[in-house]
Amino acid sequence: MPTLAEGPALTACERCGTELAATLLSCPQCHRLVHAARLATLAETAQQAEREGRHTAALEAWRASADLLPPDSKQHQIVCERVATLVSADASQPVETKTTKAPRWVTALGPIGLILWKFKALAVLVVTKGKLLVFGLTKISTLFSMMATLGLYWTRWGFGFALGFVVSIYIHEMGHVDALRRCGIAATPPMFIPGFGAFVRLKQRVLNPIEDARIGLAGPVWGLAAALAAFAIGTITGSAVWFAIARTGAWLNLFNLLPIWQLDGNRGLHAVGRAPRWALAAVALVAFVGSGEGLLALVGVVIAARAFGADAPESTDSRAFATFAGLLVCLAYLSRGV
Repeated sequence: MPTLAEGPALTACERCGTELAATLLSCPQCHRLVHAARLATLAETAQQAEREGRHTAALEAWRASADLLPPDSKQHQIVCERVATLVSADASQPVETKTTKAPRWVTALGPIGLILWKFKALAVLVVTKGKLLVFGLTKISTLFSMMATLGLYWTRWGFGFALGFVVSIYIHEMGHVDALRRCGIAATPPMFIPGFGAFVRLKQRVLNPIEDARIGLAGPVWGLAAALAAFAIGTITGSAVWFAIARTGAWLNLFNLLPIWQLDGNRGLHAVGRAPRWALAAVALVAFVGSGEGLLALVGVVIAARAFGADAPESTDSRAFATFAGLLVCLAYLSRGV
């Protein structure tokens, strides 16, 4: 995209010959779409990807189309509705339509083989997410900023806790990256800011509240997994450091569930209607009573206040609501410490 210093490059409309600035998406004279040919190709690509079950590729193509359409156009609205349909139906996740027959070794091993076969999907999931976590560390900006943050926390709390805490933050951010990939949204790798946390910068717009909520809540979901892993290791080893990592990680993810500003809870609430917001507030307050974690009371009060807001959608995404409520309960448990 040209900068202001470079000045806009001019092209001519293929229909009427009107000169066009490079940033225009439609001709101001005849209203022809500037990227009509590219849009046709993207639509064909998206439709073909949908037919083949490659839903992430379809979302990427539809989203690229939205970037080339005027935001107030009918075509842009149609594309946004298509993206919303795919996301709300979980079409961004690979779906296997064929029934796979268990191999012979499963029968030979009896019950043990059956258990191993049932856990195959879980193993694939772990390997897939593990690859994504390793991939993120290959980015120089992520690795260097991560090391700088580790050095700062090391001087304050010691190497063991600092390493576990920084890894927990990294896993949280990679949860956002994973959700963004599933929605076909281009984004930067995580960038750490020593003393403040980390962030992922989106390169494309979020087109509907449901995907916004799922992207926002994915970070705390992965952060919860990291806290649970630290808690499990602490239980096995008896090490207080691991329990401290689990409790601090849980608290950090609870803080991110505050529905204010750019925090994850604010994005998660975009897909939750007025009445379900009251229900979430009740869950937070009950979790506060059970855990004694004051942050939960603040989360509950803010959610209740947001139930009066004009931003509450008419319908609620059940997955976003269940995820938000589940996070409040699980993080409340871990935040109690040992």
